[in-house]
Amino acid sequence: MHEQHRFGQDVEHQLTDTRMKAPRYLEDLAVGQTFRSASVRIEEDDIRQFATAFDPQPFHLDNEAALATIFRGLAASGWHTAALTMRLLVEGEFNPAGGIVGASIEEIRWPRPVRPGDELRVEAEIMEVRPSKTKPQQGVAKVSVITLNQDNEAVQTYVGNLIVMRRLG
Repeated sequence: MHEQHRFGQDVEHQLTDTRMKAPRYLEDLAVGQTFRSASVRIEEDDIRQFATAFDPQPFHLDNEAALATIFRGLAASGWHTAALTMRLLVEGEFNPAGGIVGASIEEIRWPRPVRPGDELRVEAEIMEVRPSKTKPQQGVAKVSVITLNQDNEAVQTYVGNLIVMRRLG
C-alpha cells in the first residue's frame, strides 16, 4: 500500500509529518532492514520544467526530438529521478537521526528511463552499520536505494554512505 501524492501540494503538512516521525539512531539500524516510501506520479510538465531549469537536452524537453534518440520518447533526466528519490526518502519511513546526510555515493545507475505517467517509489535497505572511529557521536550506514516504477522495474539504483547520529549517554 503506497500513498500517492504530487509534490508541491500540502508541502507544509508533509514537512510537519516528517518532523513528527521518531528519528532512527545508528543503534536502531540493522543489516537487512528495509524502509519504503509513498509513491509519486511524474507528469510530462514535471519532466519539462526540471529539464528546462537543470538539464535542457532535447530528449527531456521535446517529444518529437526525443523519438530520434536512444530513449525513443520523452524521458526524465536522471538528476530529476535522483531529486525525486531524495524527496521520497525524506518523506518515507527511514528518518535517520540528524537527517539524510550523505557522505558518499559509491555508484548510481539509471537502468531504464522514467516516462510521463510513471509512478515512482523508493525502497532503501541497510547493508552495513558501523560507528565512526574518530567521531563517537556518529556513525555510517551503508544503504542500497532502489527507485521503482509502477511495474516494479528499477529506474534508479545507488549505494550511499550516510552519516547517522548515535544516542549519547
